[in-house]
Amino acid sequence: MSILLRAPATPVAPELLLRPWCGGDVEALLVAYRDPVLLNWTRNPVTTRGEARAFVRRSRQGWAAGCRFSFAVLEPTDTGERLVAHVLLKEVTPGRPYAEVGYWTAAPARGRGVAPRAVDAVSAWAFARFAAAGLTRLELLHQVDNPASCRVAQKSGYAFAEVLPARPPFPRDGHRHVRHRP
Repeated sequence: MSILLRAPATPVAPELLLRPWCGGDVEALLVAYRDPVLLNWTRNPVTTRGEARAFVRRSRQGWAAGCRFSFAVLEPTDTGERLVAHVLLKEVTPGRPYAEVGYWTAAPARGRGVAPRAVDAVSAWAFARFAAAGLTRLELLHQVDNPASCRVAQKSGYAFAEVLPARPPFPRDGHRHVRHRP
């Protein structure tokens, strides 16, 4: 897959590159999921090489099916690139006016504006790519006890819409944030 998105550099942060996950990302994925904070917020942890390979395989299957688009978010380093985040566009269905965006940020990248820039890049891509299929709204959901996700939503153009009641598999109420196609 040749999809490559870019989130522009800022005065304090380098440009981000966003691309579909590939087999070479397995080790970086395992490192990212060693973070207890990430493990706390995820429903499907990646703790073994087999789980990491399955994550990449499901990502590629979602792209092939045209309904779920996972991006590895990379930051340039002196020796190449390092994984700093993941952004996902899911539940894309032709004729359906909305889809959902999800994300996580690797521990070393938190607090540096990585997530808002990456979520914004995927959101802009989604509206451009799926406008003809009827996409007019993106939603970002998170639990109420995750204020960092609330800030990411706001910084990436998602307005708070409502509180959602807890429902399995989520043990706490949540927030729905919404961004409309420009």
